[in-house]
Amino acid sequence: MQSLVYKSTGNWYTVKSEKGSFVQARLKGKFKIDDITSTNPIAVGDVVEMELEHDIENTYIITAIHERRNYINRQSPHRKYQHHIVASNLDQSLLFATMKEPRTSQGFIDRFLITSEAYHIPSIIVFNKADVYRKKEMETFEEWKQMYEEIGYRVFLISMESLQGVDELKELLHNKTTLLSGHSGVGKSTFINYVMPELELRTTEVSGWSGKGMHTTTFAEMFDLPFGGRIIDTPGVREFGLVDISRQELSHYFPEMRDLIQDCQFNNCLHLDEPGCAVKEALKQENIHPLRYISYVNILDSIEEKKY
Repeated sequence: MQSLVYKSTGNWYTVKSEKGSFVQARLKGKFKIDDITSTNPIAVGDVVEMELEHDIENTYIITAIHERRNYINRQSPHRKYQHHIVASNLDQSLLFATMKEPRTSQGFIDRFLITSEAYHIPSIIVFNKADVYRKKEMETFEEWKQMYEEIGYRVFLISMESLQGVDELKELLHNKTTLLSGHSGVGKSTFINYVMPELELRTTEVSGWSGKGMHTTTFAEMFDLPFGGRIIDTPGVREFGLVDISRQELSHYFPEMRDLIQDCQFNNCLHLDEPGCAVKEALKQENIHPLRYISYVNILDSIEEKKY
């Protein structure tokens, strides 16, 4: 029976069957998919085959997993050299960010975008809490908005408190499978509660923070939207560690650098101090934003080459 995984809680999975009913399922033996070692062999969004488990009513065994169209992963918080698949078979991702309370760093945003680029998932950046931004935050937002839009990303400014821009954002969800990600306290769950009030996702008030606080999500979970499509709520992420991206590959996931790489004098150019570097020339000509280049260098410095 072909089914879709909606929630993973470790050893058990909430799965929607072809008939539309939700059942509990567990893995049959050990899975190894595409020779990738991950902390979770099955993720939310996976299409799986399952069969009824003998002698246990309404409990199923997952016997096979269909090939993933794409997936988004991050470094496992517990095992540095393993990855954790956040979700699979996505049409797009919404990265929720805030300029304050809490502040989302550009480095965090760029790491998420790099991972999305690596797995061909269109990403949209959503800055929430517009109602608490003053002149300083709005100036930074305008600079970042222009910087990201110039390289092809869509950027939204919303307020879950005043509902500024929220309906426009909601329109993007129609008939798509959308991943929501970001730090705790940035408004992901408040947005989901607005779109689907019947869920009543728990949020925790945080002293001094605007909005509705932060949701204490433990596991990723997918929900069917009443107007068509699905959204995947994810636990708040403190850091977004890159996995399986080498120093040599990194610039391929910066759209503004990708088109220039072939013009570099050396095919192994890291765009640091090499002669004939097209990326450094573009930076000099102000065709690459200096903040993005600084972010590239910082991320490059953080990548450890595997020792074989």
